Amino acid sequence: MKILHIISSGGMYGAEAVILNLSRTLNETGHSSILGVFSNSANSNHQLHETAAQAGIESHLIPCQGQVDHKVPSRIRDLARLTKADVVHAHGYKADIYTWLALSNSPTPLISTCHNWLDTNSLVRLYGVLDRFALRNYTAVVSVSDDVTKRLMDSGVSEDQIVKIGNGVNLRQFEGISPSLRAQDEPKHDLIIGWIGRLAHEKGADIFLRAVAQYLDQLQNVKLFIIGEGPDRDKLESLADELGIHKQLSFLGRREDMPSIYASLDIAVSSSRQEGLPMAILEGMASGLPWIATDVGDVSTVIRNDDTGILIPSENIGLLSTALIQLSQDANRRKRLGSAARELVKTRFSAERMTADYLEVYDRSLRRISKKMHST
Repeated sequence: MKILHIISSGGMYGAEAVILNLSRTLNETGHSSILGVFSNSANSNHQLHETAAQAGIESHLIPCQGQVDHKVPSRIRDLARLTKADVVHAHGYKADIYTWLALSNSPTPLISTCHNWLDTNSLVRLYGVLDRFALRNYTAVVSVSDDVTKRLMDSGVSEDQIVKIGNGVNLRQFEGISPSLRAQDEPKHDLIIGWIGRLAHEKGADIFLRAVAQYLDQLQNVKLFIIGEGPDRDKLESLADELGIHKQLSFLGRREDMPSIYASLDIAVSSSRQEGLPMAILEGMASGLPWIATDVGDVSTVIRNDDTGILIPSENIGLLSTALIQLSQDANRRKRLGSAARELVKTRFSAERMTADYLEVYDRSLRRISKKMHST
């Protein structure tokens, strides 16, 4: 089977990790996964295209000029024809809309994965409305969390179109990895704690900074890292200065060596206000990391309190501070939580399991289209 993935990518985030893990596993199992990545005239980012090419995954750039480019649908049609795609799989509102415009009259099944919606401003909300209208015409729509499923159904997407598939991790990339931050840690610290995510309001890095500042005197000889990039970086750096924690804290930006970053940490933190099921959490768990995470989206399906991590309510600075102190002071608990976390990912959230679920959706969609064609 040949699957063409379409995405407008702004960098290497959760959706991109899912596509790469899915593509690698599809190719290893005798199928063919091909990428079509938008080359946007504004804020162009080819990281996914380049990473795919380095991994031996066929990838094509789709030129897109401005907010609306009337030539994009024909370019997607041409790419689908060139690659002889059996299924076209879109990721994100821009890909959803353009793919629907390109192939709505085609017999090719259209699949979309809704990784998450963040209605952060009026323009994004408008895109969301258009996206959900397009999705009603897709053969199948994959949701990554219960929250996304509810929003799909509330927006008119039929329940029998929706399939929930959790993200999956390639466990092999986290085995036998050297801890790069440990080698650079001078002077040596007893503990290294990392907050991982996009630097945007919904991810709640400010909550982490305030929690650290509240009880910093009890977090002795600890090094703190913020790992990720985003529009709020300047604001967060100013907040760290204001709170007086800048000496213990470093902003690492976006990293291409995340397996070695995970291997360097003693504790990982996710303090999101809104979430689906972050790939960073699954990847950290695959590395055997204990997480402290907020109970949002589908996070509680993987972070089981005091079993595979510590789960706290969203925006509760006091409880996050307490959890940081308690876990920092208990090495045995960190080891127990990390081991259980890795075992859960291995059994339930592997790339192989995710790929098998997607193949079932592809097969069912092909059968549905074939049956529809024969009945007309």
